[in-house]
Amino acid sequence: MEITKLTLHELQQKFRTKELHPRDAIKALEERIVQVEPKVRALLHWDVEGAMQLAERVDISLPLGGLPIAIKDAIHVEGDLCTCASRMLARYRAPYDATVITRLRAAGAIPFTRTNMDEFSMGSSNETSAVQPTYNPWDLQRTPGGSSGGSAAAVAAREAFVALGSDTGGSIRQPAAFCGCVGLKPTYGRVSRYGLVALASSLDQIGPLARSTRDCAMVFNAIAGKDPKDSTCLECAQEDFTREFNLGVKGLRLGIPKEYFVEGMDSQVRSAVEKVIQQCSELGAEIVELSLPHTQYAVNAYYILATAEASSNLARFDGVRYGYYAEGPQSLFDHYRRSREEGFGSEVKRRIILGTYVLSSGYYDAYYLRAQRVRTLIREDFKEAFSKVDALVCPTSPDVAFRLGERRDNPLRMYLADVFTIATNLAGICGISVPCGFAIVEGSSLPIGVQFLGNALEEAKLLRLANAYELASGWTACTAIL
Repeated sequence: MEITKLTLHELQQKFRTKELHPRDAIKALEERIVQVEPKVRALLHWDVEGAMQLAERVDISLPLGGLPIAIKDAIHVEGDLCTCASRMLARYRAPYDATVITRLRAAGAIPFTRTNMDEFSMGSSNETSAVQPTYNPWDLQRTPGGSSGGSAAAVAAREAFVALGSDTGGSIRQPAAFCGCVGLKPTYGRVSRYGLVALASSLDQIGPLARSTRDCAMVFNAIAGKDPKDSTCLECAQEDFTREFNLGVKGLRLGIPKEYFVEGMDSQVRSAVEKVIQQCSELGAEIVELSLPHTQYAVNAYYILATAEASSNLARFDGVRYGYYAEGPQSLFDHYRRSREEGFGSEVKRRIILGTYVLSSGYYDAYYLRAQRVRTLIREDFKEAFSKVDALVCPTSPDVAFRLGERRDNPLRMYLADVFTIATNLAGICGISVPCGFAIVEGSSLPIGVQFLGNALEEAKLLRLANAYELASGWTACTAIL
């Protein structure tokens, strides 16, 4: 038995039948990490000894009892380094657990490894990490996506059974699509952001990346819920997000937004997603073509709002209160300038400058307020769509994983990698990316992801749809052969 090929649900069953012990899973992951991590470079830190100690005393009867989980390096785990893959926080250790970690521990899970990411979650390829780039396990010359690329690559390379990521404009779903795994972006406010290092506070959400929809739902069951430490958390009753898994898709109305099938997208991606739509129809879903007319403005609005919030959030990292401290400053101004110049990478500095500009006097109304109005229009588009359909079906990304370095010097082209995911965050709704096939590009077999979008707080229906497609199609997450 190759333990690292098991899904989280399968591993749980083997724990409960005593066929395996949690320490067996930790040992198997350690061996796998030694084997493939020099090639993939998905991880920043791991603590086998600490995980083994937890494994010896964990209660396997708990919902996630004994299951090891990888954590994106923007989420606080008490005592662990939490660097956000930035020189600015290279020595920072989390003084407390994020709420999601507290809940995972209460459910019996074992936080094990820390995954690489784009610096401060700013990027779509994992190349802005100040530590190392991460390589896509399906083709080591290609990106795993970003910013949660380390989490997706770790799951695909079997260095993790499941991982947490964060999604501000597609940072869970796009890496999931590029690496051939399942990635869930919850409704804004469904999961506490307490303990997540903020990029854009009105857009960020924590969610799972896994090998199956059921695995995603298992983790989501544990982390979702109201948190008094996060004022944006919604008042929602605790629920089992697997409860609709046996209902299938018959009777559901699925919307196909024409703005998500545009010229320029990869023909193999289009073909794969069209096959998904056809299969859902054959399973009994009603297919409805519709329009989300303000989609074309989503990227522009997003990069105004997200950079403005990032500029504000990252102001705290000044070398005095937090972060990197430049040696031998000549003055207070020199201290601030050099600490931030040396501590932040080029993409972070680019976004801080842009965000500061749009918030500045004389430009606030022209840019920031107008972007907020566009956000409202996008939200209304989705509201209108969900009055007619139960969910939307579209590609996760217009392309498969691109080559590392290919877009590094072209920020606009890099930003367009998230063109199909950004609007979901602006509207605050939920979305999930599920594997739906492979594209053959330059001799490499690269995963394709289909995206299901649901109305706010309708994760159970969304997971039902994704699970039904997964079971009918046989496209569960595949692990790369390294």
